[in-house]
Amino acid sequence: MSSPAGPAQPGRTPVPPPHAAARTGPDAPAGYRAVFAVPEFRAVFAAHLLASLGVVVCELALSVLVFRLTASPLLSALTFALGLLPYLVGGTLLSAVADRYPARRVLVVCDLLCALAAAGMMLPGVPVAALLGLRCVIAAIAPVFAGTRAATLGEVLGEGDLFVLGRSVIRIVNQSAQLAGFAAAGLLLAAVTPHAVLAVTAATFLGSALLLRLGTRVRPARRATRGALLRASLTGARQLLADRRIRALLLLCWLPPTCVVVPEALLVAYAGTLGVGPAGLGLLMCSMPIGAVVAETLVGSFLGPVARERLTFPMGLCAVLPSLGFAARPSLGWAVLLLVLTGTGISYNFGVDRWFVAAVPDALLGQAMTVMQAGRMTIMGLGMGLAGAAAEFVPLRVVMPAGGAIGVLGVLAVIVEVRRTGGDAPGAVAPHGPSPEPGCGPRPDREPES
Repeated sequence: MSSPAGPAQPGRTPVPPPHAAARTGPDAPAGYRAVFAVPEFRAVFAAHLLASLGVVVCELALSVLVFRLTASPLLSALTFALGLLPYLVGGTLLSAVADRYPARRVLVVCDLLCALAAAGMMLPGVPVAALLGLRCVIAAIAPVFAGTRAATLGEVLGEGDLFVLGRSVIRIVNQSAQLAGFAAAGLLLAAVTPHAVLAVTAATFLGSALLLRLGTRVRPARRATRGALLRASLTGARQLLADRRIRALLLLCWLPPTCVVVPEALLVAYAGTLGVGPAGLGLLMCSMPIGAVVAETLVGSFLGPVARERLTFPMGLCAVLPSLGFAARPSLGWAVLLLVLTGTGISYNFGVDRWFVAAVPDALLGQAMTVMQAGRMTIMGLGMGLAGAAAEFVPLRVVMPAGGAIGVLGVLAVIVEVRRTGGDAPGAVAPHGPSPEPGCGPRPDREPES
């Protein structure tokens, strides 16, 4: 994504955002209203909202179902862990799918496969191992879907500020779905069986597939290559990771969330040390998503592109710094404040998104977004696991701030690397990444499907 402040990249020409709102200066905010003025984005947004709610509802319903079948807290907890770990498989072995097939087809097929997996969970008498296996299928598909959708946003919204705002809307949906989805699942489980709730999950995936099929345009694949999918996926991933600029931005994308989940993973145990009941635990669990939604909305609504990019490094540090406060064993109120402040750090993604898409060649954009998402979720899962293991031997007042201390040092080191590769100036365009294949230049004009 080129910017007025930097040179144009070879192999990619700026695509003016469709239906973009007029701007009076280089840092005038486009605002979320301009994003929702694009009809295709409205379809993508509605589909993502449905699918996100479906995933959250599925996690809780499946956890309850597994516990009722086995009475095992470990197996019940595995339903949540299995929502993260298979990202590594889908994000590495299947990542080339995002670029070698038409985007709409990939998105619709992913939704249909997830609907089939959820429908399989509904069948009576399904063994617990099969239930967990079907959960892994949904999780393995998720990074391919997310990467394809992220790359498609550049075509739907244009390669400019609207793309960054569109990505912001997706993050807001992700955080909000955690709050609304668990509440909705709790109400549903109080009224119907887990199997009936899983039927709702299957319906949300089918609704998402229908919205994407009818509400988005046909676009050609970004890469016309053929051959073994596994080899193409691994080759593309190696190309991306071999580029110093892309590698630095991936680390900046992955490191803060990995450290942020350390205190989050231990909130149940911390609530126990405070002696608070379910209401207090619920407040703690909601604090970080609330901070993220508020910060994301305010930054996206009132700041322009340059101002948001200037916040990238400070907010990246803001995401990990508050965890240090848990060394003082804060009371419930102070702990909620620390978690809200941690959540506000999510706004650092505005700048990372812009720099990352600028650094990646068009032919690898879908795969790059898939690798980004898969890496983030996998490392977050590992961070949660390590935090839990450490808390078995070390007091919470040490483990929880340790995540913040490691995060501060790590983020500072990554910031230095990002600056060295060209990201120290707002609006700067990164050096061009791995060379695209012949014939993979600017996207052709897109026509509505007949």
